[in-house]
Amino acid sequence: MTAKPSGMLPLLLVSLLVAGPVASGGAQAEAQTASTSSSAALNPSHPDEYTVVKGDTLWDISARFLSKPWLWPEVWYANPQIKNPHLIYPGDVVSLVYVNGRPQLRLRRGGSDKLSPQVRSTPLDAAIPTIPIDAIQQFLNHSRVFNQKDLDAAPYIVESADEHLVTGAGDRVYVRRLPSAATSRYSVYRQGQIYRDPDSNEQLGVEALYIGDANLQRFGDPSTLQLVRTTREANIGDRLFPVDADEIQRNFLPHAPASMHGRIIAVVDGVTQIGQHQVVVLNRGTHDGLEVGHVLAISQAGASVSDKVSGKLHDSVTLPDERAGILMVFRTFDRVSYALVMSATRAIHVLDKVDNP
Repeated sequence: MTAKPSGMLPLLLVSLLVAGPVASGGAQAEAQTASTSSSAALNPSHPDEYTVVKGDTLWDISARFLSKPWLWPEVWYANPQIKNPHLIYPGDVVSLVYVNGRPQLRLRRGGSDKLSPQVRSTPLDAAIPTIPIDAIQQFLNHSRVFNQKDLDAAPYIVESADEHLVTGAGDRVYVRRLPSAATSRYSVYRQGQIYRDPDSNEQLGVEALYIGDANLQRFGDPSTLQLVRTTREANIGDRLFPVDADEIQRNFLPHAPASMHGRIIAVVDGVTQIGQHQVVVLNRGTHDGLEVGHVLAISQAGASVSDKVSGKLHDSVTLPDERAGILMVFRTFDRVSYALVMSATRAIHVLDKVDNP
């Protein structure tokens, strides 16, 4: 039995998938010429077909065929005869064909040309993801960004209930400022770094480090809660928020924004140089029109260097920005967003620029 796909999933993959009539080979030369003028230009080293294997992502498969893999909806084709055209599985075969002089990507389910009316029994979680989910899992599950006012006003741990030197899962804590007994499940967070705009120095938000989850045992001042799971020690002063019941989007439709300019303001793990499949923080969010799935180009900011040849005292020049990679936004907040670096052609750094690809 197949679960109904959520939200963006049909939009993402409905254009991906499945076998249908193939254009004749006689049109291929004309099609090759036509495809180079399309925004979804083919990768010069594209294969004629590719068999999907475990560990693939839709982005990687599209990159085999297209110079700009986020443009796959323009060329992927869905056959309505397929029972579930929203998902692609290991063993399926993606083929490049030409229709009316334009390239299309089509898929043969399980590598077979025969269309079957039977319901596919493969579990939904066996379908390949859009991007590597392992790289962003922790940010989908527990990552939060708050404004300073909300963080300061939140309930907080005032003491461990049993005088433990180290407080973790199974221990009880006393909490002040719980508004009511109506909510019984909370997540515990600790203030992390403050995100600021590099140009205006405006505070954009505060990173909230996930500590664990707690259940209310007794309401009062203070209230008593039991920690049911923790990822690190809970401390006095850690803040509590109701467990986020909102469904976090895990299926992505990569697309370019109409117009967007921003910067990388932080990188997870505190490294100075950023590479493929690392998570970065951008100084743009929903307030600025940034959406989950937006694809942006990264430009290495040009350095200012001294001109030792001009003969002018203290003469300097700013070198041009250089394209350094591509990223995709996977979670947005009001003033900041998290993005995954999908490709890197040179070293990427905090304060590098991002804009339309």
